[in-house]
Amino acid sequence: MRAFDHPLEAAHTPQFFLARGVQLPNFEVPARAASLRTGLTELGLTPEVPPLPGRAALERLHAPDYLDWLRDAPAAWATMPNAGAEIVGNVSLTPEMLAQGGRRPVKPTGLAGWYTADTACPVGPRTYEAAEAAAGCALAAAAVAAKGGAAYALARPPGHHAYAARAGGHCYVNNAALAAQALRDSGAARVAVLDIDSHHGNGTQGMFWDRADVLTVSVHGDPNGYYPWFVGYAEERGTGPGEGCNLNRPLSIGTGDAGWLEAIAEGLSAISTFRADALVVSLGFDASEHEPLNALQVTADGFARAGAAIGAARLPTAIVQEGGYNVDLLGTLLARFLGAFGEKAPG
Repeated sequence: MRAFDHPLEAAHTPQFFLARGVQLPNFEVPARAASLRTGLTELGLTPEVPPLPGRAALERLHAPDYLDWLRDAPAAWATMPNAGAEIVGNVSLTPEMLAQGGRRPVKPTGLAGWYTADTACPVGPRTYEAAEAAAGCALAAAAVAAKGGAAYALARPPGHHAYAARAGGHCYVNNAALAAQALRDSGAARVAVLDIDSHHGNGTQGMFWDRADVLTVSVHGDPNGYYPWFVGYAEERGTGPGEGCNLNRPLSIGTGDAGWLEAIAEGLSAISTFRADALVVSLGFDASEHEPLNALQVTADGFARAGAAIGAARLPTAIVQEGGYNVDLLGTLLARFLGAFGEKAPG
């Protein structure tokens, strides 16, 4: 298996995180990537540095104005009196506003509310560089999958909460969605995305909501009590040509290995029925029993069993890193997952 990592991930060093009205240190820090690299070393994998993607690759799914904002907004934000070091929105765009003719603002504060979904995606001076590099890792992994192989992208910051024109939940550019689109562009007629992060892959769902060529499957904590709160329910099945091409398996808070693995097996069955030509895995370790944002209770053995089950599908696969914030364990969990995946994956 090949692996990809880019040193520009360390350019993104978010400080702000709001939880239950309390400001905390952000969990999505460069130490995450350092821990994941130890897992690659344990497996004898030396990650390659991919090229940065061209703007056209990002615009396959992301709106140009959003990408411009992500790149340019920090400089404008810094010109405001008493501005914080990071962009964090303090106004929210609502459906009522849009229905009544709401329009894109021009000032930095309004733009932050227009382009971000929550307070968990602070944008710093070099966030765009890191997000661009993360997308490059995912696209490099997709290129390997397009040739029938399997590869891992150490994508930081993660991406599955990012919509076409909105950041959210630590995510800015949707790395897994871009990988799926790249596989389609490379000739795969049907691509599946299997998201096993403990949070619903709402951005990925949104990007492919009305498409029949990409099946999106997400196994996650019940959004009745867990981020992203508003979507991620079983009745969400897609619309128009995409009706039936979205599958959510929300799990009760506290679900352990057995229930989690059963839901993944159901997802793999749907992927088989869909007759996917290639697979993208959104790999999050925040389902771990030792996570600071824990909702599920998955053990290290559970992650290894998931890796073996997904590898047994024997599909060309791009594995894209999403969440997981216990920096003491991330490397171990990655080694367990990839090690078991590799035993079953296509040569």
